[in-house]
Amino acid sequence: MRLGRWFRTLRHSRTPHLKISVPTSSAETLNPDEDKVPTKEHFVRFGEPFILHPRNFVLGITLEWMRFPSDLGGYVTGKSSLGRRGLIIETASGIQPGFSGCLALELSNVGEVPIALLPGMQICQIFVHEVGPDPKSAKSQFIGRRKPVLGAVRPDQILIKLSKRR
Repeated sequence: MRLGRWFRTLRHSRTPHLKISVPTSSAETLNPDEDKVPTKEHFVRFGEPFILHPRNFVLGITLEWMRFPSDLGGYVTGKSSLGRRGLIIETASGIQPGFSGCLALELSNVGEVPIALLPGMQICQIFVHEVGPDPKSAKSQFIGRRKPVLGAVRPDQILIKLSKRR
């Protein structure tokens, strides 16, 4: 897969920390309104680099749009040649059956030197596999995206019960 042209960064100077509070129901989210998390969107032209500095994190996106049928799933992994230079490429690594859209890439530079990322460069690879009978289609909040987004964090029922115990 190739790196797309959209990136999203957190605004460090305006973000003392990301608050993760415990909601009272699974219908609530841990980040109820993405607009309240100060981020900045970046568009990078082909041939120009996005510089990822050491110890920094950015959301990127794949150039390719994909659509998975209901009987196929997949996993995304970074290229080892980039990992050896300090670039960690993680996504919500599983691709659910029925997913469609561009994949969000969580990019982090764990090295000591800034890394120039070029839109269009090969950035990751996908391993596709068949799923068993009665596959569940993707119900993700990220279906159909062309730009990277933070997305909502939803608690599970166990977290809600544990938080009430105090």
